[in-house]
Amino acid sequence: MAETDTSLGYEQARDELVEVVRRLEAGGTSLEESLALWERGEELAQVCRHWLEGARARLDSALAAREAGTPDGDPEGGRK
Repeated sequence: MAETDTSLGYEQARDELVEVVRRLEAGGTSLEESLALWERGEELAQVCRHWLEGARARLDSALAAREAGTPDGDPEGGRK
């Protein structure tokens, strides 16, 4: 469980999280294994939240720039 934050891409974290949930829902694991899976799921969910919050910030910035009349947030509008 050494990989956290940006060492995992969003899709990789999401796919692993789906697998963790599938294994938990299937049952048949010991209490210790279930707890380890739960903890890993929490870590993966945090990674996904990190990526989604970053994406949201980028979208908000792009929308704010668009409303300000600049395509990329450049106050010069790309003109120099």
